[in-house]
Amino acid sequence: MRNASVGPQRPFARLRSAQGHRSAAAVTFQRNSISIARSIRAGSVARPTLSGERLVSITAVGLVAIALILSNLGSDAPAGAIGPTGNTAGAGSEPRIALGGAVSGLENAPQGGIDDRYAAGDPGPTSDSVTDGGSLLAPGGATIDGPFTSDGTLVKPVSVDTTVTDGKALMRTYRVRSGDTLTGIANKFDVSMMTVWWANHLKAKDDLHIGQTLTIPPVSGVVVTVTAADTLETLAMKFGVEPADIIDTNQLADPNLVVGQTLTIPGARSKAISTPKPKATTKPAPSRTTSGGGGTTRPPAQYSGGKFAWPVAGGYISQYFHYGHYAIDIAADSGTRVMAAAGGTVTFAGWKNNGGGYQVWIAHGSGLYTTYNHMSSVAVGRGQHVSRGQQVGRVGMTGRASGPHLHFEVWRGPIWDGGTRVNPLIYL
Repeated sequence: MRNASVGPQRPFARLRSAQGHRSAAAVTFQRNSISIARSIRAGSVARPTLSGERLVSITAVGLVAIALILSNLGSDAPAGAIGPTGNTAGAGSEPRIALGGAVSGLENAPQGGIDDRYAAGDPGPTSDSVTDGGSLLAPGGATIDGPFTSDGTLVKPVSVDTTVTDGKALMRTYRVRSGDTLTGIANKFDVSMMTVWWANHLKAKDDLHIGQTLTIPPVSGVVVTVTAADTLETLAMKFGVEPADIIDTNQLADPNLVVGQTLTIPGARSKAISTPKPKATTKPAPSRTTSGGGGTTRPPAQYSGGKFAWPVAGGYISQYFHYGHYAIDIAADSGTRVMAAAGGTVTFAGWKNNGGGYQVWIAHGSGLYTTYNHMSSVAVGRGQHVSRGQQVGRVGMTGRASGPHLHFEVWRGPIWDGGTRVNPLIYL
């Protein structure tokens, strides 16, 4: 029994150390084979008798021989390996992405392995190897559209900064407060009143309301939005300015304009304030008018006397009485209240195409009359009796006027019907 147990231990020991005892096993197998062959040829052994120990030994030798043959088939494998090998690591992920042509995520390379160039620090496929079309079937059946490089890398383009510098950042804003006027707001920001008018697309001066937000350009001029037909040269020619002034005012880094840019054209002018359409009027009767109540009234027979009241609160004389200008101009913010210089009867209130725009005429008695011209609005009606200091309208620049002011006239005799204009300062 000891021999029977020892016999199998030897071949199994050979198996455990088969790699180190290939040569010894081969020699033993060869000697046994020669010995059996000689015995058969000599006739001394009719048929080998296979005892238990010899059967185990032959079986072990056979296994070793098979192992040697298999080992020889994988002779090119690395030391310690038996034939071709392979392995995986983890669940894997989607194709790697190249940002602007730079390969990232080498561990996620497509099937076929990773080119040694990438591992050595090469940036990977260039734009010459990018294909515009193609798609990739991702796990789960989803399709990933290209472009891909020649090795299957999905290329993701880098975002481009499309910010265009223009004059919008230079614009200021102002919230309208109680008592504000266009002229006053313009003075606060050192720009012309018309610049504020144009920049905010106002239609009338009474468009202002408390809480309204106004856009204030950096300098006096016109704000434009660039269209497809505009260039720096065409805008400069259209508004009569130098291209360099447009660039400097808007702090442009590139003279090539882009559709949608906001630009301030310095010193440019746009449309003037539209003049209201004249209304049909009748020639005023200096001695008899129709009152607002439907009856008739006459102007005072005599002037009650005393100095005239200053017709514009806070206004100042911007032009005095002189040859060719038979009145005084009193400048004030548009919308400022205009008041009757003395008590009397309104002989005309409305629009006239004589250059005075919206105007009011008042008869004070003793052949003395006053007129209030270029107003933005009228607050009284023909035939109405007014008292000294009563509001008759608001300062404006309707008719022929270069800015908001009141053109104030004093007449001795019927207005434009034989009367004469005298210096108003005689009565003020």
